[in-house]
Amino acid sequence: MGEDGKRKTRRGKRGGDAKKQKDIEASTETVLPASLTAPSTEYTAPPMDSGDSLFYFDTGSKDENTMNVDKEDKISPASYGLVNPDLQSYLKNCETMLDDPKFESIEDRIIFVNNVYEEMKGFELQLTTDHEGSRILEKLFRISSEYQIRRFFSLMREDTIRLVIHRFSSHTIQTLLLLSAVALERGVHGETSDLAAGAEIEGEDEVRTKMPTFEELLLELVNTLTPQWAFLMANEYASHILRVLLLVLAGNPIEDQSNPKNSIKSKRSAKYVEDRNGEPINHPSLSIQRKIPDSLTEALDQLLKTTDSSINDLVARGFTTSRVGSPVLQQMLMLQSKKGTLEQPGSLLDKCLLNLVSDPTENARRDSALKLMIDDIVGSHFLQKVMELASPKLLQTLFERYFCGRLSVLSMHPISNFVVQSLLSNAKNEHQLKTMIAEIQPSVGTLLFKQRPGVVRALLDSCIRLRAGSVEIMNALYSGLGISALDERKELINLLAFLMPYKEFVNADYDQLPFRIQGSLIIQLVLQLPGDGHEPIMNSFFAQAPDRMYSWCKDPSGSRIIEAIISSDHIPLATKRQVLDQYSNKYADLAVNKYGSHIVDACWKVSDMPYKEKIMIELIQREMLVQDSPFGRIVMRNCRVEQYKRRADEWRERERSLQKGKRMFKDIFDSSSTPNKRSDKKSKKSKK
Repeated sequence: MGEDGKRKTRRGKRGGDAKKQKDIEASTETVLPASLTAPSTEYTAPPMDSGDSLFYFDTGSKDENTMNVDKEDKISPASYGLVNPDLQSYLKNCETMLDDPKFESIEDRIIFVNNVYEEMKGFELQLTTDHEGSRILEKLFRISSEYQIRRFFSLMREDTIRLVIHRFSSHTIQTLLLLSAVALERGVHGETSDLAAGAEIEGEDEVRTKMPTFEELLLELVNTLTPQWAFLMANEYASHILRVLLLVLAGNPIEDQSNPKNSIKSKRSAKYVEDRNGEPINHPSLSIQRKIPDSLTEALDQLLKTTDSSINDLVARGFTTSRVGSPVLQQMLMLQSKKGTLEQPGSLLDKCLLNLVSDPTENARRDSALKLMIDDIVGSHFLQKVMELASPKLLQTLFERYFCGRLSVLSMHPISNFVVQSLLSNAKNEHQLKTMIAEIQPSVGTLLFKQRPGVVRALLDSCIRLRAGSVEIMNALYSGLGISALDERKELINLLAFLMPYKEFVNADYDQLPFRIQGSLIIQLVLQLPGDGHEPIMNSFFAQAPDRMYSWCKDPSGSRIIEAIISSDHIPLATKRQVLDQYSNKYADLAVNKYGSHIVDACWKVSDMPYKEKIMIELIQREMLVQDSPFGRIVMRNCRVEQYKRRADEWRERERSLQKGKRMFKDIFDSSSTPNKRSDKKSKKSKK
């Protein structure tokens, strides 16, 4: 990849020597096509004499609701000159305190923060465009009061557009948006982090002035960005701000700590922050659905409506394969889906799919474009999101037009196979699912053994979600694994665990076979199939030698399979008891193993009182061995061995209470799900 190619992949990378930065900024001059431009009726860029890169966008629109071109103007990222060396040195010294903000009292923190803001007064915007200054500002915001954050936010209103397209200030604005979301959530619950009115002094005798609320600041930001939305979607720095803004306005989770894939920050950005002692904003309200004011909901609705009508067909299709604009486009489609406007004729999705929604008739030009999109590294991501959001009717149209008869070929493609997985995992009804299984069945063996087991997993996900197709998917697995006779099915669990066809397995050295992670995941999904879908795996499990299954407990992938069997809600307790009996007198040995200790914990959770005491006695009899292992000590703590040794009666009473509580909650969940099942049956009868 050339230097230009590398620069295009840098999203907000900060750092490097001054010469390198100057070369990068000078080389990023981009001329946007007329269709990717926006009117500037709301904003006029100040004159610039610097050598910063220039972005061109349209300004002379006759209709403020469209983005047609009459003339061109140019806008550059904000530039306010170099930061004063003395101020820069002062802030770097303050950064050590910000990295580890341990103050003796709240008053000390207030004094420190106020002094920092006082020193940089009048240079705030200059600092946002400095790579060191912007990073220090982000750290400062984390210990600032809401008033100080609102004051800084309000200072950026006069030059918003140029700041959001700047490589450094865009990070600052993104942090302000995250803190705004936290503050709005606090406000809903009647909380605030604001200090008392007289606690922050701007001068010796000057009390702080009134600032706009977070709600007002966000509304003004939306009004400023909306006319230039398409232009900003095409900007590698501004696009991140648009994504965060949409999530803030919708009240959706922004940072999902349990799933790094859902993080709004890129891996490069997160690594940069970590290397410089920065910390992400991990406030709990950012990972949950938040309540927001009605005015922000209305602003979001108007924003989606305006952009939906103003972005023309050519621009919309361009964003589907744009690395920068596609994530924003997908976010907008998700919000439109929740509001029920996704598949309206002439909608943004309709434009992206070349009017497939409004006119699903045969169209050679559209068919060619969408088939190319399936194989495109960026367009495939867009189509994955479309599969997730599409209605049953649209999904059926896409399947029949672009996938039917091609599933096997597309499933083997290194890019389009992910689109196929999304299609299969989002099947909307039983008929669609069984049709897809029937077409993919001849290729299951190739998919399993040619590094494409994710396609099979996608089908299993739909079978579990729709509670249908269990027989069809198991027959497909038998066929793909080369199982033809009934007695050969006893090796099913081995064939899936090692991902081998039956003929190769019977001639292989069992002790030399490596577990396959994908095979382990497929077994875990089969165990979740509705009804008796788990029985083929369990029959195969009990057909194996107990010592062989015991060895699985000490393997990273094999232990996952055993743990899934024990923890499955679909397997009866009587069947689980047979599994537990196989490990009788072996619990102490399992407890001292890194992976086997998880098996002991799983067995403990599903055991009744007598069986728990049986495990407990075995652990106590070999206590010296178990206590010498760090994993064994964890098991001993989880089982509360010390309490059992001191007060066995109290231990039994506590366990009985826990079991009673579990049964009570299980009854509640079962009773709450029963009406839904009954209503489903009634609806099916009525359809008949």
